[in-house]
Amino acid sequence: MRSERWLPRGFLILLLAVLALAGWQWRHGPPLSANLMELVLGHTPDALLQSAEQRMQEPLNREVLLLVDSADRQQAINTARQLGEQWQASGLFEKVQWNLQADLPALREQLLRGRLAMLAQADRTQLIEHPDAFIQQRVQALFDPFSGFSLVPSQDDWLGLTERIQNSQPQRGAVQLDIGSGALIADADGKSWVLLRARTQGDAFDMKLPLQVAALVEHSREQAASQNVQLLAASGLLYAASGQQQATREITWVGGGATFGILLLLLLAFRRWRVLLAFVPVLVGMLFGAVACVGLFGSLHVMTLVLGSSLIGVAVDYPLHYLSKSWSLKPWRSWPAVRLTLPGLSLSLATSCIGYLALAFTPFPALTQIAIFSAAGLVGAYLSAVCLLPALLNGMTLQPAQWPLHLAQRLLDARTALLKKVPTPALLALLLAFCAAGVWQLTSKNDIRQWVGAPPQLTAHAQAIARITGYQPTSQFFLVRADNEQQLLERQTVLRERLDQLVSTGQLQGYLALGQLVSLPSEQQHLRTALKQLPQHWQPLLELGVPEAALQHELAQLEALPEQTIDAALTGPLAEPWRALWLGKQGNGVAAMVSLQGLNNPDLLREQAQGLPGVQWVDRLGDLNGVFAATQISAAELKLLSCVLIVLLLIAPFGLSGALRIVALPLLAALCSVASLGWLGQPLTLFSLFGLLLVTAISVDYAILMREHIGGAAVSLLGTLLAALTTWLSFGLLAVSSTPAVSNFGLSVSLGLAFSFMLAPWAGQQTPHTPRYSSLPRRPHETP
Repeated sequence: MRSERWLPRGFLILLLAVLALAGWQWRHGPPLSANLMELVLGHTPDALLQSAEQRMQEPLNREVLLLVDSADRQQAINTARQLGEQWQASGLFEKVQWNLQADLPALREQLLRGRLAMLAQADRTQLIEHPDAFIQQRVQALFDPFSGFSLVPSQDDWLGLTERIQNSQPQRGAVQLDIGSGALIADADGKSWVLLRARTQGDAFDMKLPLQVAALVEHSREQAASQNVQLLAASGLLYAASGQQQATREITWVGGGATFGILLLLLLAFRRWRVLLAFVPVLVGMLFGAVACVGLFGSLHVMTLVLGSSLIGVAVDYPLHYLSKSWSLKPWRSWPAVRLTLPGLSLSLATSCIGYLALAFTPFPALTQIAIFSAAGLVGAYLSAVCLLPALLNGMTLQPAQWPLHLAQRLLDARTALLKKVPTPALLALLLAFCAAGVWQLTSKNDIRQWVGAPPQLTAHAQAIARITGYQPTSQFFLVRADNEQQLLERQTVLRERLDQLVSTGQLQGYLALGQLVSLPSEQQHLRTALKQLPQHWQPLLELGVPEAALQHELAQLEALPEQTIDAALTGPLAEPWRALWLGKQGNGVAAMVSLQGLNNPDLLREQAQGLPGVQWVDRLGDLNGVFAATQISAAELKLLSCVLIVLLLIAPFGLSGALRIVALPLLAALCSVASLGWLGQPLTLFSLFGLLLVTAISVDYAILMREHIGGAAVSLLGTLLAALTTWLSFGLLAVSSTPAVSNFGLSVSLGLAFSFMLAPWAGQQTPHTPRYSSLPRRPHETP
């Protein structure tokens, strides 16, 4: 026939075009992404909030913390110095710090310039309200050589304002400066740990950098171990590297395991090497899915690739539709078999695509990308199976093994015997009771941390570093907006009063706010006014021998200091911890962040922003976990809508009752899978729900196979069994993934497939309306 000539040629032209497009998409390297945030909440926050989140996430995604420990303190310091030099020379890092190399002139200049603006609230209050006590404390400090170390000499700061500023700086963790070496050391558990801190050129979402950093850390650990030195490392880059390595392994063994299993199954069932060409639609489907994702989203996420690798088992179902007819068609020829099964193939494609594309409309990019990948992949696999594969198999005579057919017949006989003892209504009642009890035990869990399979060693090291150094940054923060700097600092002052109460009760380890660095302009002016009354109280300093002319000169300097703005306060080296918190002018106002340390109760922190104008609590992860639950409902609603569309599509070939039965069975299989999760003590997550929705799309294909009845009940059940086995080989392997979300997804799909196969024969019961293309001469052992 003419179609047998132009269909393969037309598809090859299309395939070459898709290959060319793929080559263009990969011209700068693989368009892969590991950025987890690309798969989360669909709506984009306002530009200021997005900028603030990126600013807060940057240290978590670019910094590496390393602790070096040895029985010999000096050896630990030397090892840290050696590693620091090696890391700096590697070219991976923008900055590597193992010791403190302060710019003392710049520090002194900043302290002198900020004597009014940077003075702490307690010191400022004492100077204004109790100047006698302020002067008396200064006299005692000048008398006591052990009162502390001041960066500014006394003759440049007789009133001691710079020393008070220096001593009031917030303590960030338990890391102290070793005066002799300049090393940063934390003492814990009877040991001294030397801190090495590095900042990379790129971030954790770079596809190459995390692996390079992880390799460097491992090399450094081995190098240190040879010198009896212990290393602890923590970084978002190490988690990213672990995730990439894990994704590569899982793509390899899921894809490789499924491929091997499917090829072996094809050989055992059909006993022809040429039948392995049935894997061509799988390769074409993966190509179409990848090209569609890159074209629509700009990149392909590694998690989509992991889950998309399970498409192998679904895509191979299309060739199995007509290959399985070799048990009834004598002789079997590829093109006649395709024409016979084409209506069913097309219905299967349409119902599957409706099911997938319904999920593409959820407000969740993860589901959208996976749905597009799968739908495009199935279209590619279908076109390949219908247009190209029959030409590749043309002329091949199939003589399949008879044991699979005998197995299918025995399964049908067992079902018939069961129905004689227990009728269908009784079985349905028992099944619904099983479902009700399982659903009663089901719990729901939505946590973005399920997306990350963190190795125990990395988690243990990160926890140890947080405990030893006291450095526990969080991704949550407060965003403060105001019309001007005065209002901004006023709003931060009210917020700080609430946070100070949490710190005093141990519910918060600490925080950083711009108000700790620079005071309100009005407070600076108030302090400047109070200084004019200070000569009435500085007699003790004169008695100590401080020249009055020096005090008058210093007082004139203080009064001449300009009002310090936030930008001016952030220019010196002391301001480095606060610099990232200032977002500057934004539209008609200004904005800044308040970062937190050692957060224990996010809900308690959320309450602190209530009633404060311009103060917003930002907890991206917490908000996402809430969105996951809402997305579950949205996805379920869309899936039900897709089922209605599938019923409407199936009414023409199967009638209303047949269409309802075909759709009801997959929904019942999904319900049984949900109940099984409850019985197994597994939670219902967004990804397990996605797996169940996927089951309903796949199971419609099984029900159509049984409903068509092409070749008889045994042949139809055998085709369903082969399709279920190939799909299970793909999705079942995901259940043993070390990533909780992927594992939960694989388990729910595996359970759903098992129930779908067991329920599929009920779709084959005859109704008055039978599709015209389902008639085929039956063999003697087949029953209508």
